[in-house]
Amino acid sequence: MNSPLTARTSRAMVTPDMIRFLHTRIRVQDLDRSIDFYSKLGYVEKERKASPQGNQLAFLELPGNEVFLELTWSADYHTTCPEDLMHTCVGVPDIIAYCDALEKAGLEIWPSAWREKFSAGERKMAFVTDPDGYEIEILES
Repeated sequence: MNSPLTARTSRAMVTPDMIRFLHTRIRVQDLDRSIDFYSKLGYVEKERKASPQGNQLAFLELPGNEVFLELTWSADYHTTCPEDLMHTCVGVPDIIAYCDALEKAGLEIWPSAWREKFSAGERKMAFVTDPDGYEIEILES
């Protein structure tokens, strides 16, 4: 006898080439402040519009990527992001150069001793936190 999960999974089976991850939406307190932050990470604003519900939407992309980031601001919604609830991740070819550029742009990289950590041969992984508390993981890829 199949479990409910197995039965549900088998009915929904599709081949991997049929599915694509398209975007992530996050709520923000200040759309312009968030766009400024994400532009320092390399994102480019492609479109801004109002939703049918009156939310202000900004669509950001990393050049060369199909997946985009949708920022949403709502007048009646207070954004709170519990620590470590969710994060996004960007892959960069040279994490040291990228993190150096972010620091020069005024962003705080953590852990604070990332240079020493990388020099010691530890995994090259760092983080920044956006104005609303969302974490962005940075990996060398």
